[in-house]
Amino acid sequence: MNPHRYLPQTTEDIKVMLERCGVETIEDLYSDIDPKLRLKQPYDLPTYMSEPEVDRYFGELAKLNREMTIFAGAGYYYHYTPAAIGAILSRSEFQTAYTPYQPEISQGTLQYIFEYQSLMCELTGMDVSNASMYDGATATAEAMIMAVNASKRKRRVLLSATVAPAVAQVCATYASGAGIIMEVIPEDCGVMSREALKEMLEAGDVAAVIVASPNYFGILEDFEGIADLCHAKKALFIMNCHASALGVIRTPGEWGADIACGEAQSLGMPLNYGGPYLGYLCCRKALMRKVPGRIVGATIDASGQRSFVLTLQAREQHIRRQKATSNICSNQGMMTLHAAMYLSLMGAEGLRKVNRLGADAAHALAQKLVATGKASLKYPDKPYLNEFALEISEPYTAERWLAALASKGILGGVQLTESSILIAATEMCSPADVDKYVSIIKSL
Repeated sequence: MNPHRYLPQTTEDIKVMLERCGVETIEDLYSDIDPKLRLKQPYDLPTYMSEPEVDRYFGELAKLNREMTIFAGAGYYYHYTPAAIGAILSRSEFQTAYTPYQPEISQGTLQYIFEYQSLMCELTGMDVSNASMYDGATATAEAMIMAVNASKRKRRVLLSATVAPAVAQVCATYASGAGIIMEVIPEDCGVMSREALKEMLEAGDVAAVIVASPNYFGILEDFEGIADLCHAKKALFIMNCHASALGVIRTPGEWGADIACGEAQSLGMPLNYGGPYLGYLCCRKALMRKVPGRIVGATIDASGQRSFVLTLQAREQHIRRQKATSNICSNQGMMTLHAAMYLSLMGAEGLRKVNRLGADAAHALAQKLVATGKASLKYPDKPYLNEFALEISEPYTAERWLAALASKGILGGVQLTESSILIAATEMCSPADVDKYVSIIKSL
């Protein structure tokens, strides 16, 4: 019996392989390695512990962690993960699955990728979804490169100042290496300046315009007519959106976008110190051959049974290198499965409820904090879903505000400036959590 859960070779398997190699032991197999390079003493490891001792040891370590109520967002949100997801993801056939090159033995992997793509197309209102990108920032950068490649000669890309700074920085890094000129569209009271966009488009040579919804400040911007402005100048319209929010807000497809991209961590993926997360990228059918990653399709096999295949494989292993797109590989497979399970379990009504609970908590918190007289909404006339920017009144500062909350077990937001913070709420923030937050601020 193999004691290692994810290693397929049994003791008998190893014996057969050694015999085929013409050696008797593992040591014989490595005998051609210079003895000076081989370890000659046991590893310097701590004294062994029994299972209860190990459990107790790590339990004590775990006590050093501080369990905090999370009101911080800025692109990454604390959502509930249904128990069924962890149970299914932990199955060995999913944890050890590799790139599905051979469809005849990869039907399970191909099917859940197909289901993920279908769900993401429905969520974004787009025609095609890839599978997938590493995170929302790199997905946006890849969307930018897609647009430039589609335009062939245009090298300018316009990015709204209300896109998250981390996303903008990654796009700038990609642009510098790809010969792309990236320019920032100024903001006007928390939203992209429409007048500035018009002027920048008039200058010509624009391959794409990138905006965010909700934007970095949590505001739901009005993009009515923006797609028409872009298309009139032969530029593509790219929207970076939080995946969960698309369950209740107007989709990129409804806004007339050509490419939808962003972070899918909000689909029940644990924050987990920054990853692994999931970048999604969807587009109009006309851009399908420019999409990095893979696209899975459904067909009928020779026996008349429904089956799945890799429809497009735009990697350098399959096509001419100069025609290849980014090499996005197997590590994202489990995250597409995670997203597909979450969307399947939640359904449209579940997504609406999750967003409604988060919005209710955020609006209740904002109203109560403003009522204390110690803060005001930074953009009071702008609509928001579950995240808002707060301007803190003197003599208080953002640092003091957040420190007071942290001392009481609340991660109170993300600092924007010395006097402003960004606060988010999800379904994990209860009315009692909201009241505790407010009571701490009242006591300042």
